[in-house]
Amino acid sequence: IGVGSAFEGWSPREQDVVYQVLIPMTPPRGHSFHLELDSAEHRQVRNFRVRVQLECTCTKEQQGENVLCFLHQPEEERRRSQDPSLLDTLCTDSYLDVHKTARWFHQLVRAIWPALPQSHNWHLTLLPSRRCCQFRVTNGQESFRIEMQFGVQRGDSDIFVSSLPAYAGTPSTLWPETCAVAEMKFFQHIARQAPPDSLHLRCLQLFTRLLLGIGFSTYTMKTVVMHLLITIPVSKWCRRHFLRRLMDISNTLRLSLEVKRLDHFIVGNQRLPEEIRLPQDDVQTAEPPNLFHHLAMDPVAHSQGMGDYRHL
Repeated sequence: IGVGSAFEGWSPREQDVVYQVLIPMTPPRGHSFHLELDSAEHRQVRNFRVRVQLECTCTKEQQGENVLCFLHQPEEERRRSQDPSLLDTLCTDSYLDVHKTARWFHQLVRAIWPALPQSHNWHLTLLPSRRCCQFRVTNGQESFRIEMQFGVQRGDSDIFVSSLPAYAGTPSTLWPETCAVAEMKFFQHIARQAPPDSLHLRCLQLFTRLLLGIGFSTYTMKTVVMHLLITIPVSKWCRRHFLRRLMDISNTLRLSLEVKRLDHFIVGNQRLPEEIRLPQDDVQTAEPPNLFHHLAMDPVAHSQGMGDYRHL
């Protein structure tokens, strides 16, 4: 699933676009995934562990399929006749391990690339990363950087737990919750409704480029623009409204800084398009996290943020 700025139609860096792809992981035969919320609630991003459980496949063996049960067959017999279980390869203490998963995928890409037709014209360079698979492909004229992250879907929703780290030093068995797929679907929804001359993506791109190297993240500006897209009709994002929309973005950022609060766009938002599917129990009805929580807790950081805004 393509996610992030490149697939949403905007990018803060025109010359170094990163194409982010989320790969949904599903349990192989004889296994099941169970998401467990991490008990540490002190961070703004919720973290999960993916517990891997072996499932009985004896009925398939009885039905004539040549399948050995991971749960009930003797271990020596299984090792002689089939591949090891996921618990043996990609897990740590029964939990799916991000580092092991990324390392396995790196090895897989390295092994299969020479057999692909693209390898005759494109050169593959694997880039170091412990929690995803990053690589660059070049053909002498063009160069593309691709980041493949791994995710486990929460039910049938557009919310996943992802391999990307939530903070420095994220343990290898923690999978932070991500709304990247839901956000991508929101931009697709807006694109279907927007007039051909809509400049909402240009507004977002302009502000994120202005803020490169300043204290505001691109995700902050993306959140501001998404909130405005749901309150200002898409018909009013065309060329003749361009300057007014830029002022709206600037004023919304300033007001959010002053009150030290910027709500997460997806979590707890009751005004999302119907096609965006959320887990009702703890995402759709939850209190939206405050992306400016650190400003509310740290007066120095708040003063710095206000100073950064004044220098825009």
